Amino acid sequence: MQIECKLFGPFRDDAGVEDVGGEYDTGTTVGELLRGLEADHPTLEGRIVDESADTTAGSTVVTINKKNVKHIDGLATELSEGDTVRIVPSVYGG
Repeated sequence: MQIECKLFGPFRDDAGVEDVGGEYDTGTTVGELLRGLEADHPTLEGRIVDESADTTAGSTVVTINKKNVKHIDGLATELSEGDTVRIVPSVYGG
């Protein structure tokens, strides 16, 4: 399934790219996507996922189709074909 995934602010700057989406297996969760993103971009490691609490790190906001994952099933939220995931530090504005 195809997922669009966008980084904003310092996450985008540190990863060196904005769009990190791609093709994922059916049944992929937000947590799997985010952990893979941290593995692919070591400058983001520990800044998006808080492993000790199994949630997003600090003030990071992760949305799927404009809905905060904390209001769905958190990192266990299943992704579907065509979803748009956005990863934003909550203090980032514009």
